[in-house]
Amino acid sequence: MYKVYILHSEKNKKYYIGHTNNIQDRIRRHNRKLVNSTKSGCPWKIIYTEDFDNKNDAYRREFQIKAYKGGEAFKNLINMGR
Repeated sequence: MYKVYILHSEKNKKYYIGHTNNIQDRIRRHNRKLVNSTKSGCPWKIIYTEDFDNKNDAYRREFQIKAYKGGEAFKNLINMGR
C-alpha cells in the first residue's frame, strides 16, 4: 500500500507533497531533518493522505497534486484534510 501525503509546516507556512509506502517512517525522517527539502520547516504535520495499491499510481497522483499546488483544487484537498 502506498500513500500520497501533504505535510504542512506551521514554522514557515509551506506545504510538502510526497508519496511513500511507510508513512510513519517518512514523517519521522522529515521531522528529524533527514530530508533536505524539508529541513527548514520542522516540525511537519500530515494534513492529507490518499491510499494507492501501487507506487506508479501514487507517483502519478503526487505529480497531479503538485501541478495544481496553490490553486483551488489544492485548497480543496488541504481543507478536506483539516
